[in-house]
Parts: sequence; C-alpha cells; structure tokens
Amino acid sequence: MAKRSMRRIWLAVLLAGALVLTACGGGSSGGQGQDQGGQAAAGTDQGGSSSGSSSQTVVLNGAGATFPYPLYSKWFDEYHKLRPDVQINYQSIGSGGGKQQITAKTVDFGASDGPMSDEELAKVQGELLHIPTVMGAVVLTYNLPGVESGLKLTPEAIAGIYLGKIKKWNDPAIASVNPGVNLPDADIVVVRRSDGSGTTNIFTQYLSAVSSEWKNQVGAGTSVDWPTGIGAKGNEGVATQVQKLKNSIGYVELAYAIENNMPYALVKNRAGNFVEPSIETVTAAAAGAAANMPADFRIFIVDQPGENAYPISGFTWLLVYKDQTDCTKGKALVEFLQWALTEGESYAADLLYAPLPDNVKQMALDAVKTITCNGQPILQ
Repeated sequence: MAKRSMRRIWLAVLLAGALVLTACGGGSSGGQGQDQGGQAAAGTDQGGSSSGSSSQTVVLNGAGATFPYPLYSKWFDEYHKLRPDVQINYQSIGSGGGKQQITAKTVDFGASDGPMSDEELAKVQGELLHIPTVMGAVVLTYNLPGVESGLKLTPEAIAGIYLGKIKKWNDPAIASVNPGVNLPDADIVVVRRSDGSGTTNIFTQYLSAVSSEWKNQVGAGTSVDWPTGIGAKGNEGVATQVQKLKNSIGYVELAYAIENNMPYALVKNRAGNFVEPSIETVTAAAAGAAANMPADFRIFIVDQPGENAYPISGFTWLLVYKDQTDCTKGKALVEFLQWALTEGESYAADLLYAPLPDNVKQMALDAVKTITCNGQPILQ
C-alpha cells in the first residue's frame, strides 16, 4: 500500500503540473500547437516548421491518446531538459483525434491505443508507422459506497452491464462472485467514452472476445453505438464522472484511477483467476503477443491465456510517417523516439505502465531506423 500511495502522490503532482503547462499554453507537454478542437496552430504542418519559434528551437506537435498521457507528459518534460532545443507539444484529445490529425498531416505525430485499420491506412498519403511505446491496463473503476476495494467482476457481468442487461449492483451475476460484500439494491450508472478512443478500442475488443452477444450486436472500435451509458470525453472525463456519480462504473486507464484515488475491480481472466491490474499482470498478458509480434506492430493483447494475465491490457503507439518532408523536424523526431524507447522506458513503471518486452523494443528501434527524409535515411 505504501508503494501505491507514493505512486498516487507522484501521479497527482505530475498531472497537476501538466495541466498548468497546458493551461499556460507553454511547456513541453502543453497543447500549444493546437486549439481545443485538435486543430494545428496556424503556420504549422507536418512538413513545415512552427511559426513563432526561434531558429534554434525545433517544435514538434502531436495529438491523440489520453491513455498514455501521464507518461507522455513526463517524457516530453524530461526530454526537453535533456534537449532544450526541442519542444514537444501534445494535445490529449483521444485516439480518434490523433488518427485524424496525423492523417491530415496537421501534426508531426499522432498517438493511439488502437492500431489503425486497413481502411484507415488506405486514406493515408504515405506510409505510416506504428511505433509501440508501452503497455497499460484498462480498469473498471467504480463509485460504490461501502465497497472501497476488492470488487470482483466476471466477463459475463462486465458485458451484461455495458449491454444494459445487468441493471442492479446486487444482480446475481455480481453478487455470486462477491460473497460477504454488501452490494446495494441500486441502479448501476454506466459511464463510457463519448469521443473516439483507443481506450474504448481496447475495452470493446475485450468485450468482443469474451461475449459473442457483444461482438454480434455492438462490435469493437474507437467509437461504437453504445447500448447504454453516460458519455464523457477522455480518460479524465470518465474518471471525473465516476468520481462524481454514486453507484457508477466506468473504464479508464489504470493511472487515472490511481491518480483520483478510486477503486478498481479484479477481473476474472481466461484461466479463471480474478486478477488485479498491475505492471506484472499486464506484462503477463503481453508474453504471448511478444513472441508473435507482427512486423507492423498492429496487435491486441486482450483476453490472453496465462494464470496471472490481466485480460484488459493493450499496447499504445505513436504514429509517424516513414518518410519525413522536413529534415530538421524528422531528425528531432527520430532522436526523440530513440530516447523514448531506451531511457524513456525507465519512467514507465513508476507511472503504472509496463515497459515493452525486450524483443518488441528492439523491433521498434529497428523500425525507427527506417525513417527517412525525402527518401534519404535520417540515421547514418
């Protein structure tokens, strides 16, 4: 518990600092390059330099996933200390927005927790690389008076709740695996994402894997036609709504539940064990995928076998063009990616993300080496 408390303090300080930077429009993790709608600032495109920046400063603008935002914020700050000549601005607008912005080339990199589909990639002008960064857990966080921790949920119960079929907290599907827990005869308030979201993609990929009814009726993706629930924007928005609404449940990345001092459920995995989300259990979920990683890194790791595998786990990716058109920016981006995949990985565990398996990290570094500028290798 002491270790978790220290992580909560660290996360609170980090996210508070990041929000201050964003609000001020400066700092290496703010959204200076974009407005609240996710549009790039005037004078900035994927291949150009940022208007208003000095000739000594390279400004990289990115947008996308909220899932890894606590870690990316830390990365951008630490890298700016190491390289004051490189400023990285990031807008946490959701994976859907990140895909849209990188496809439109209004940012220098996108970020997503769900890989782009073949259909999405067909709309991209140029070859887009998925660079995996870390792995994380999507957790079911809840606001249930009298149940401060230890709630257990089965795949059937989770799917039933989000299908709108399990409506009460004391439903037998929940009560039967929580003996001795005082579950109220109260309506379940379901909270889900309203924006295009990689976190949603991971969660709905999981639901599709464990429930044929969900797969056939709803399916998986960054956005789905939800059968029920109150929508909220971003992991931050879902966490806030669950914290505010009594008898509610929502899905967020683990760091947001920890940062808000909110409980999260143990989920029954394929082996039949109720598993707590953690670095170790996410790593266990990735073990099989790491051994069979596709060359383009587009893979989900939900509902994996293994005694200790947490079933709602996923990779998160940075989306970058293989051929850059601005060589100064391209070089800065490649150098940052190399740092992130080596030194940057050391920050992951303290922020409750699982570092990449060694073989996946090496594959990612090899992919970064293939990035060019106007057809010429950036790294000599």
